[in-house]
Amino acid sequence: MAQSIDVDLMAKHGYSIEQLMELAGLSVAASIATEYPKGRVVLCIGPGNNGGDGLVAARHLCHFGYQPCLYYPVQPTKDLYKRLLLQCQSHGIAVVSDLAGEVAKCDIVVDAIFGFSFKGAVRAPYDEVLSILRGIGKPIVSIDVPSGWDVELGSSQGAGLCPDMLVSLTVPKLCAKHFSGRFHYLGGRFAPPDLARELGIPHYPGSSQCVRLL
Repeated sequence: MAQSIDVDLMAKHGYSIEQLMELAGLSVAASIATEYPKGRVVLCIGPGNNGGDGLVAARHLCHFGYQPCLYYPVQPTKDLYKRLLLQCQSHGIAVVSDLAGEVAKCDIVVDAIFGFSFKGAVRAPYDEVLSILRGIGKPIVSIDVPSGWDVELGSSQGAGLCPDMLVSLTVPKLCAKHFSGRFHYLGGRFAPPDLARELGIPHYPGSSQCVRLL
């Protein structure tokens, strides 16, 4: 269902993938700014669209007064991702190589590794990334689906993250019922009114880009 919603937004309603990523990443940054004080943020970036959302979120967090950096072990060659990375670098956002060292110094970790299309076992280098993140005592913010979770079943194999905040995009995925963290937000405010009513999307207050569900 999640994939079909994105397809409809692009094919029927005229959105581009860049627009969806921009609004999704903005909503993630806005959710973080609502609940966490300004500080150092490590964003763990995956190779797909979830990672693109994370790159956008990093740029907006910079504008909001946070100090973001990127851990980006596999950087795609697609022009879209290269442009998003360049935008971050233009904002002085560094790409770091020592995840454990950066996590030890940070205040928040953003999990932008895997999205709703993730299935199967976690492969290198992300198995080590998740192992490091499972052992930290810092709040983790997951974008749409916590990394290592099945989009429907959650962390059924016990390899997934346990985030403090989940920012669901467009609509919560089925796995969100297994979320046990403190903050569940909805973001990605791009559904036209008819689609929003069809999907049962809650009302966003005023000009807010996110709405708290839990």
